Amino acid sequence: MMTLKVGDKAPQFSAQADDGSQVDLLGALKEGNIVLYFYPKDETMGCTAEACSFRDNWSEVRAEKAVVIGVSSDSVESHASFKKHHDLPFRLMSDPDKRIRESYGVRGRLMPPRVTFVIDQSGVIRHVYDSNLAPTHHVREALAALRRINEGIKSDTHPLGNTSPD
Repeated sequence: MMTLKVGDKAPQFSAQADDGSQVDLLGALKEGNIVLYFYPKDETMGCTAEACSFRDNWSEVRAEKAVVIGVSSDSVESHASFKKHHDLPFRLMSDPDKRIRESYGVRGRLMPPRVTFVIDQSGVIRHVYDSNLAPTHHVREALAALRRINEGIKSDTHPLGNTSPD
């Protein structure tokens, strides 16, 4: 299994979103830089906190010319319910066979890991953040990476996540 890192080309994907539409990386890149975040399960405490932190910072994400895509193995119907319940302004993609997760090297032993990739409009991974224990840090990491991209500064990787308190 290849582990992706900053500077790698983001693997292409295509999957069904919460609204039933088919979404792929190339189409999404036309909308702006991508914050692609993998999470374990809809409606769980950490995943809800993470999704709501992206929602609560949506205007900042959009100001940085980016879109957010959440990915988990949950069904399209589960995603639609989760999105409506928490008023999420971004797409959630269903990855029931874990093809997208595996193509990005996001594998866990006991539960699926929580990993965020920031991908620039040329399809290059510019930041990777991996932390199951700090779900609300993902949006902060993504926003910092988006600002660096927009300022033309090379991004970095935090393979073990941020250990600062939330």
